[in-house]
Order: sequence, then C-alpha cells, then structure tokens
Amino acid sequence: MRIGPVQLDSPLFLSPLAGYTNLPMRLTLRELGGLGWATTDLVNARSLIERNAKALQLIRSAPADRPMAIQLFGSDPAEMRDAAMICEQAGAASIDINMGCPVPKVVKVGGGSAMMTELGKTAQLARGMVGAVKIPVTAKMRLGWDDANITAPDLARVLEDAGIAAIFVHGRTRAQAFSGTVSLVGIRAVAQAVKSIPVIGNGDVTTPESALMMIRETGCAGVSIGRGAFYDPWIFKRTAHLLRTGELLPEPSFPERVRVMSRHLDLMVEVFGDELGCRMFRKMAPWYARRFGPSKDFKQRIVKMNTRADFHAALEAYRAWRAPFCENGNPDAGLLPRFRPAPLVASFMRSAGEAASPDESIPVPKGPIDFW
Repeated sequence: MRIGPVQLDSPLFLSPLAGYTNLPMRLTLRELGGLGWATTDLVNARSLIERNAKALQLIRSAPADRPMAIQLFGSDPAEMRDAAMICEQAGAASIDINMGCPVPKVVKVGGGSAMMTELGKTAQLARGMVGAVKIPVTAKMRLGWDDANITAPDLARVLEDAGIAAIFVHGRTRAQAFSGTVSLVGIRAVAQAVKSIPVIGNGDVTTPESALMMIRETGCAGVSIGRGAFYDPWIFKRTAHLLRTGELLPEPSFPERVRVMSRHLDLMVEVFGDELGCRMFRKMAPWYARRFGPSKDFKQRIVKMNTRADFHAALEAYRAWRAPFCENGNPDAGLLPRFRPAPLVASFMRSAGEAASPDESIPVPKGPIDFW
C-alpha cells in the first residue's frame, strides 16, 4: 500500500485522538509492531502558524516515529496552506486535513465536519495545500453531516481531483458522533467513488477480526484504529499477523501488559518530564488495567499518582493482592477461572449493510474536547 510516494509495510493506521495519541503513545504502539502509519492529535492551523507552544508540542516527533502525519484543522485556505508548509518543514511524511471532527468548537469555525457541507470550497482549500507542499495531503471525513446529507462519496471524488492522496472515512455522520454502529455500506460507497487513491476505513474496529471484516466488506485499502488501540495496544501486531497468515495470535500475558504499560510511562516522563508525564498517565493506565481482571484498587491508586515511585508502589500492591487468585500463587500467572476477564474477542451481530457491534462496548475516552 502507498500514500503518494510513501510505501507502507502495513495497511493499519492509528487514528488521532485529541489528548491521547501523543508522541509517547505513538512510540509505544510502534515498538509493539504492525502499525504502518500514525497521525498526531489534531492541530489548529492558526496556532501552528503563531508558533503556539501547545501546537508545537502536538507535532513533536522522533526518528522512531516514522512515517508520521500531522493532522490540521481550520477553514481559512491561506492559514491551512501556510500550516501545511510548516508541517513539511517539521519532517512530516504527510498532512491530514480534519474534515470529520464533530466537536462544536471545531465545527463552528468552519472546520471538522462543517467542511463536508461545502464541497467546492473544501476542494479549493485542499487544492491550495496540495500545491504548496511536496509531501502527500490526505483527508479524514465522516459519511456526512447527518443521514439526510451523506456527502462523503461526492466529497471524496472532488478531493481526488484536487490532488488529495488518500481518504480516511469514519463510518458515522456528524450527527451520530459515536452512537450507533458504523455503516460498512457507507464506507464501501466512498471506496467505490474514487478512481485510484486508497480509502482507509475507520470506526468500531476493536479486534483483529473486525478489521478483517471491514476490509472484506468495504473494499477499503486499510483500516484506521482509535479506541481499540487503547483497549488493546497489541491490536496492530495481532491484526497484521491475521491479515498476513490467517492466524489469530493469543492475547498478551499479564507480565507483558505490565511491561508495556511501564514502558509507556517511561516514555511519557521522557517526553513531558516526571511531574507532567505522570499526571498525564493517570488517564492512560486505567485503560491497561481494564484487561488485568479485577483491578479496582489499582485504578483508585493510579489516578492519584504523581511520580513513577507512586506508580510502582500501586503496581506492587496490586500484584500482592492478585497473587492469591492466580495459579500457584504466582502474581504473573493467569487468574483462576472465577476471576478471568471477559475475552476481548466478542461475537459480532451482522445486519444488512451495517458494521458488527462488539458485545463489549469501549467507551469514548475523556479528553480535552467534549465529543470525539
């Protein structure tokens, strides 16, 4: 699979989630394998032009974070063009235009999903960005504003003509936000609307099987995963293996989960410093703990952590509590049957034209914006 001149080793992408898909998160997932492409949190184009400190932090990268795309939002063609040039100078492999964010504060300024309502104006903005940089420009969209205004197929066509190199499509409308289920029929319509550029599907991909199902039923060239990567950071590795071999790898062990969680914290501290990195990790560690089995005490401790010492104290206390319920009293062994967590791989219910919904829903992470 290619995006412009960039050859990818995997058709799997990390979706940007504001406040979460920062550099430490991206590096953690890349180290596990299977991830072909990652995108930064959405960045305000004007803030980037003004060299706002927070905006510059959002586009921070590292040699191991490649290939990396920077996602921009905004509605002013000149600002988006100038911000794209800054992204190119910063070493981005691509620039992604956010046309899908449903958050009111983004939409009210003409960005995000609002861009799907004015196709000509949006195509002109995209054309200006494409002409200003040598790296590929992509677009992330939803199916439309609401069920009565499904504009994604038409928008994908005009964007391809404007020089956009790939389309990412979340299979819900702006009105849906994250309710209901993703429409595979809607994603398939976008994939069929373009002539040659890749279309990457997104939404409700929480298991390797659901990624495979999306590819098979929509004809999309790849899959972009958001919330599923928080619940299962190994989803890229396991999905890539499934696509390549047809074999489903087992879920990681408890020691492996602890190792990766600890590595993620180390990267947070390395990038953001001890105090800020630990405070930011308060909202990340509970996602890892969702797969530990019973872990209420650990979660209660971890959301109050201020240092790495606090983290390791909470972890050791949890391991000591966990030991009596494990095989042979070994805290790193599997839990006894009465304490085994529900399996990640859930059965899927099919309905005509709609994506399967997992029996075990994954909540939308709380972040700096009201709705994702």
